[in-house]
Amino acid sequence: MSTRPFAAFEWTIAWRYLRARRQEGGISVIAWYALIGVMLGVAALIVVQAVMIGFREEFTDRILGVNAHVTVYSAEYDQANNRSRSIENYAEMAAAIAAVEGVVRAAPIIKAQVMASANGQNTGVQIYGETLEDLKDLPLIARPESFRGDIEQYEDGVAIGEGIARALNLRVGDFIQLISPDGAATPFGTTPRINDYQVMYIFKVGRADIDRTRIYMPFAEAQSFFNREGLADEIEVMVQDPQKVGEMRDALRAASGGALVWTWRDANGAFLAALDTERRVMFIILSLVVLIAAMNIISGLVMLVKNKGRDIGILRTMGLTQGSIMRIFFICGSMIGIIGTLFGLALGTSFAYYIADLQRFLEWATGNQLWNPEIKFLTEIPARLRWEDVIATMVISLGLSLTITIIPARNAARLSPVEALRYE
Repeated sequence: MSTRPFAAFEWTIAWRYLRARRQEGGISVIAWYALIGVMLGVAALIVVQAVMIGFREEFTDRILGVNAHVTVYSAEYDQANNRSRSIENYAEMAAAIAAVEGVVRAAPIIKAQVMASANGQNTGVQIYGETLEDLKDLPLIARPESFRGDIEQYEDGVAIGEGIARALNLRVGDFIQLISPDGAATPFGTTPRINDYQVMYIFKVGRADIDRTRIYMPFAEAQSFFNREGLADEIEVMVQDPQKVGEMRDALRAASGGALVWTWRDANGAFLAALDTERRVMFIILSLVVLIAAMNIISGLVMLVKNKGRDIGILRTMGLTQGSIMRIFFICGSMIGIIGTLFGLALGTSFAYYIADLQRFLEWATGNQLWNPEIKFLTEIPARLRWEDVIATMVISLGLSLTITIIPARNAARLSPVEALRYE
């Protein structure tokens, strides 16, 4: 009897086999195990991909939101201080760089490390000397996750990170003492320079390594404090498209008169490449988890074929072709894979979407910190769902489930009706 492929009766028989209890020759328990395995494998794959992409994008956004896309240094090296020489014509150099197509900001800055002290506590910090106008052009400083004080009063004191304020028990209006070893030269040697500054602005950008170490100081005051009158340490450059900084390197070098050009990719490229490699490896590993879960479909179908041998013999004697028998058992296996994949997609996307809320709830319920920002750099677990990742996961899961189903379905189709009914 010739029928069109995947006719209605084939779906009906397959559905009855899936619903049958084990004592009736069905595979309901094994089918549930296989379905749950595929669901959890797909969900895990989606969540891990979302977190890995979220970590990369969030980390990149924090880099680009508070750090220079390109840093320009003097080509001359200061052997005594083991660093590039300060830039004398920083105003002209910054203006020339700002004129390069694609550059949106070029700011001279002073950069140095000092010891900060307040309320009997000490910590090492990094000073960035910038003007108020340049500071307001940094997105994550002007518009951080949270802040206290008024950035417009920055010129009257300093701006500090939330981590520094917490470590030194500081609030807006308090004074912080900065101690620099490079102070005034005297006949008895160089004496440390110590100044007190009022905290006018406290920011939290969401990266622990920045919030715990960075202090912004007015540019003129930084020049005076670090003995850099008339000098700048480097030029901080922001561009329209940070992903294309490599293409602008030659133009920036020419505009700066042959100075050294260091991009954000040079500084963080190895870390970002490691994240990409880790994401690909995790995708492969979790795809194997989905494969192992899908293997349960084979064991379930093998048992189903064994239990339904008599039914296969009767269906064959009634005129069903090998192709029709194969499609019936193929539908049984594929339905497990399809339903498991769909449930996994729903579970994985929901978990990834609400992962930050789940983190806060668990931390509140347990009273413990599940995500240490000092180690992970970010203040919460990031997750970014991308349609291409969800579709790739679905294709992998369905592809593995449907391919695995073909083997036991073909074995069922090749079962001889005479052999199936011999002992009945």
